[in-house]
Amino acid sequence: MTLLSRNELRELINSEPPLVENMIDTETQLQPNSVELTLKGIETYTSSGAVDFDNSERETPSTKPVEFDEKDWAHLEPGVYKITFNEIVNIPLDRAAIARPRSTLLRCGANIGTAVWDSGYRGRSESMLVVYNPHGFRLKRNARVMQLIFFDLHSKLSEGYNGKYQHENL
Repeated sequence: MTLLSRNELRELINSEPPLVENMIDTETQLQPNSVELTLKGIETYTSSGAVDFDNSERETPSTKPVEFDEKDWAHLEPGVYKITFNEIVNIPLDRAAIARPRSTLLRCGANIGTAVWDSGYRGRSESMLVVYNPHGFRLKRNARVMQLIFFDLHSKLSEGYNGKYQHENL
């Protein structure tokens, strides 16, 4: 696998379909080795979830939105939240991605948990935000919160991701 550079990412963003669409400011969000995703919404968990082997008993927990104030800020107490991104990602069959939180979140006592972004995935993804700071954390709508890192695969897949989260939040 080869990590994609800013120049390669720009070309793919300008292709059809774009690697990442619905960006607020491409030049700001395009980093030397990643694309920064921005915050669309925050939700709190209101029930438990369940995971089994074959997904026949899988349950995702219910949530409720966290409201932003009149200046688009949300104050989050320590805890676990679900976040949704503004951007729509279209991962071709010859690429995959992983994500990492922006370092400023870590310095503020917050972290983002993510999974592998498989070849063939299309959607507006969600991730887990954990606030560890005992004083909480303030987050503004549209803040750049995560860096998505793309890789070239050695060979193109004949079939990509086709799971429950395909086309999520579109």
